[in-house]
Amino acid sequence: MVGVTTADAIPRSAERLLAFLAAGRHGTMRWLEAEAGRRAEPRALWGEATSVIMVGLNYGPERNPLAALQQRDRATISVYAQNRDYHTLIKGRLKVLAGRFKARAGGDVKVFVDTAPLMEKPLAEAAGLGWQGKHTNLVSRAFGSWLFLGAIVTSLRLPPDEPAVDSCGTCRACLDVCPTQAFPAPYQLDARRCISYLTIEHDGPIPREFRRAMGNRIYGCDDCLAVCPWNKFAQVTREAKLAAGAADQPALAELAALDEEAFRRRFSASPIKRIGRDRFVRNVLIAIGNSAALALVKVAEARLEDVSPQVRGAAVWALSGLIPAARFAKLRARHQSRETDPGVVAEWQQ
Repeated sequence: MVGVTTADAIPRSAERLLAFLAAGRHGTMRWLEAEAGRRAEPRALWGEATSVIMVGLNYGPERNPLAALQQRDRATISVYAQNRDYHTLIKGRLKVLAGRFKARAGGDVKVFVDTAPLMEKPLAEAAGLGWQGKHTNLVSRAFGSWLFLGAIVTSLRLPPDEPAVDSCGTCRACLDVCPTQAFPAPYQLDARRCISYLTIEHDGPIPREFRRAMGNRIYGCDDCLAVCPWNKFAQVTREAKLAAGAADQPALAELAALDEEAFRRRFSASPIKRIGRDRFVRNVLIAIGNSAALALVKVAEARLEDVSPQVRGAAVWALSGLIPAARFAKLRARHQSRETDPGVVAEWQQ
């Protein structure tokens, strides 16, 4: 998809972002605070910005992501992260597109994909690609919830497209399906309660109140995207580098055993690599604790000796829900006396 808007098309976004930050709903994402003044105004990024060409690339899955939640001894990974890192793919193609555009039309151009402080979703709505639904994500009439976004900012004044119209109506499926009630109200998100935030952005122990709700989600969460009725128009992506691979729902036992080198090798071209091995294995162990699979007890026990306190603490919690109290007490007696990390000691004492 492609649409055009003006660089000054989202005047209320700055106000909304500041309200989000003032409420503390960004959690530990301090980078949002650091770039808050520039984020809602493309011209703050680049003074010559006049028009913005927004593009959307479909990454629609072949299967409903919600079905994966039933296989509790296997991992559920957000659709967007099941293959290549989309940042690299889209930025490379945007550069080619922007180069051709400049050669034909003149003017200067810059390209942005997600990592720059640019509010892509409001700009995409202004450019007519879709609207921000009640779950705050973009919804497209043509592709449902499954669009990656990129931007070409140009110094040229281009005729803008009509903004998209909110078509959520009275539907609240995305709000009701959220396992952790991360939506205080329609069109509002408290990231601190969001499983995507907890599994990707949050470092250290995951708050206990959210662990059961995570189920087997080890990287991101697609629930609010997957239930959207507009997905009836969604299409399976034709981009092979974005399609889910054969191992799109790997075994938890396999993932828990990854050391640093194996993690880096396995996820070298994936967005998952950004969170690092320790945070990733922490998530896997939470899923193991939710699996009710006795076959995974030995897997969790092996991580009690892990070098990372974050991993050891998650292993303690996983075992507390998998084995009988008497067996857990024996493990505690063996390990707690030599544990030096206060957080892991606290897990043993819960």
